[in-house]
Amino acid sequence: MTYEALNTYKQNTVLTATPEELTLMLYEGAIKFMKIAKYSIENRDMERAHSSLIRAQDIILELNYSLDMNYEISKDFRSLYNFIHEKLVDANINKDIKSIDDALEITNEMKDTWKEVMKQIKLKVYQPK
Repeated sequence: MTYEALNTYKQNTVLTATPEELTLMLYEGAIKFMKIAKYSIENRDMERAHSSLIRAQDIILELNYSLDMNYEISKDFRSLYNFIHEKLVDANINKDIKSIDDALEITNEMKDTWKEVMKQIKLKVYQPK
């Protein structure tokens, strides 16, 4: 598959995704960039670590900004996103793998929880009455 075809496929995937699927993609993207940053720090590629951490930070900020604050649970999510963001900033300033691990752990748990929510929604929507 050529780079252009892959790019078109990715773009179409995003354009046709539901809001729930987009949120899952954001979690997966943040996790991917955190892992790249961790690998880059371990291999002393600080430029790549920096750019990957910036991308992860941007994704976490996007998740934070997209919260609907009319729901009580959104306050809890905001606190978690702020904590993750702080860990990523600390990881970027100090090139600290422990901070990345802390951010990764929470983000992975949030992603797994989100996947379960998506399954429950699908069950409710597609259950015969």
